[in-house]
Amino acid sequence: MTTVTVGIGPVSPEDVLRVAREGAAVELSQESLDAMAATRAHIRALADSPDPVYGVSTGFGALATRHIPTELRKQLQRSLIRSHAAGSGPEVEREVIRGLMLLRLSTLATGRTGVRPEVAQTYAALLTAGITPVVHEYGSLGCSGDLAPLAHCALAVIGEGTVRTADDALVPAAQALAAAGITPVVLEEKEGLALINGTDGMLGMLVMACHDLRGLLTLADITAAMTVEGLLGTDRVFAADLQALRPQPGQAVAAANMARLLDGSPIVASHRNDTAVVQDAYSLRCAPIVAGAARDTVAHAEAVAGYELASAVDNPVITLDGRVESNGNFHGAPVAYVLDFLAIVAADVASMSERRTDRFLDKARNHGLNPFLADDPGVDSGHMIAQYTQAAIVSELKRLAAPSSVDSIPSSAMQEDHVSMGWSAARKLRRAIDGLTRVLAIEALTAARAIDLRAPLHPAAATGAVRDLIRSRVEGPGTDRYLAPEIEAVVELAASGALVGAAERVAGDLA
Repeated sequence: MTTVTVGIGPVSPEDVLRVAREGAAVELSQESLDAMAATRAHIRALADSPDPVYGVSTGFGALATRHIPTELRKQLQRSLIRSHAAGSGPEVEREVIRGLMLLRLSTLATGRTGVRPEVAQTYAALLTAGITPVVHEYGSLGCSGDLAPLAHCALAVIGEGTVRTADDALVPAAQALAAAGITPVVLEEKEGLALINGTDGMLGMLVMACHDLRGLLTLADITAAMTVEGLLGTDRVFAADLQALRPQPGQAVAAANMARLLDGSPIVASHRNDTAVVQDAYSLRCAPIVAGAARDTVAHAEAVAGYELASAVDNPVITLDGRVESNGNFHGAPVAYVLDFLAIVAADVASMSERRTDRFLDKARNHGLNPFLADDPGVDSGHMIAQYTQAAIVSELKRLAAPSSVDSIPSSAMQEDHVSMGWSAARKLRRAIDGLTRVLAIEALTAARAIDLRAPLHPAAATGAVRDLIRSRVEGPGTDRYLAPEIEAVVELAASGALVGAAERVAGDLA
C-alpha cells in the first residue's frame, strides 16, 4: 500500500488524489508531531489563564461571550462536535470524505491549531484503516469552514456516529474503531473547534475537479478532431502561426493537440483542395479557442488550490511567534469563486460538443451522410436520440453553471453574516464534470460512426485508434440497436481516460 507522509508543509495535489481515490495510507512526520506538541503547550497555558480565549475558554459563534469553567471544557468540545454534526441528505462519496480528512490533517500537522499529536494520529489511523465517516450532502455554508461535514468526521474520531469500513459496511463508529485497534479521542480545549474550522471539503473537491477537467479537456480536443474528420472539415485553422496571432496559452495547446491528432489523415487530405466550403462552422473552427480558454481557467483554479494547500486554516490560530489570534481565513470565497468558474467551463465545453454532434445528424450540414447517421432513415433513427440525451445534459449543465458564490444566507444570529456557499459550488461542479464526460462520450461515439461511414477513406492514425477502441466495446454502423448500453460503454472509456490513452499511444502525450 502506498503511504503519504503529512508534514508541516503542504500536501501535494497528487497526494490528495492518492489518499482520496487510491486508498493510500497516511503517516505523520516527526517534525509535524514535534510542532503540534510545542504549540499545544500554548493552549494549556491559556486554558489556565483567567482571560477569556475564543474556543479555549469560551463558547462559539454568537455564544462566544460565555466563559466556560474548567470542569465543563471537555463537554464543551464534545458538545460542539455533536451539535455541528447536523448534515442531511444522501451520503457524500468516499473519495470526497477521504480528501477532506487528509486536508484537515494537513492543517493540524502544521502546529498552528494547538491540538495534541494524538488527535492528528487518530485521523491518520482512520485514513490508513479505510474507515470513512458518513457525511451528508447538505450542511455546509462554506464559511467558518465546512462545519457539518467536518463535524461528522470528528464525530467518528471520538467514537460516535456512523462510518463505512474499508469493505463498505455501514457500522457504528465505535465498533469500527475497536475492530481496527483505534482508541477514540477525548477532546480537550480548542480541539473540537480545530477539527471543524476549515475549507477542506470544498478544497478537496477542487483538487479532484482540476485533475478530472484536465483529462476531459484533452478528450474534448480528441472528439473535436474526430468530428472535423467525420464532417469533412479542415485542419488548416489549427496551424501554429494562426494561433500565435492570439497568444492565449491554452488555445495554442488545444490547437497543437488537434493538429497532431489529424496529422496524416486521408479523410482530411481527400478534400483539402475543395473550394466549395470556404470555412467550417464555429463549433469546429473555434474548438481550440474554447477548449484553450477552459485550460487557462483550470490553470487559474489550480493556482488558487495551491495557495489553499499551503494554508493553515483555523480560528483562532497560533502564530509562529506564539500568539493566539482570531481571523477570517476560514471564509471559502477564494475556493468558491473558482469552483463556480469551472462549472461555467464544463457547461460551455459540453455545449460546443453537443453542437458538433448535432451537425452530424442533419443531412443539410453533414456533407453527404445519411440523416441521423441512420442505416435506413425512416426505418432507423440512428443517433437521433443520443443528441437528445446530450441536449438534456447540456441544459442541466447550464443550470449548474449558475454561481453558488453570489448567494449568502446569514447564520449564527448574524455573527456569521456573510458566507461563501463554496461546498454547494463544489457539489454542483462534481455533477457538471459527470455531465461533461457523458456529452463528450456521445460525441466520440457519434464521430466514430461517421468516420466509419466515410469508408473507404481512413482516419488519421490517432483518431483511428480512438475509433478502434470504441469498436472494441460497441459495434460499427448498422440497423438500430439498444443504444443506452453503447453510450454507457463509451462513458466508461471516457471517464477512465482510456480514450485519451488510445490517442496518446499513437500521437504521444497530449497536453
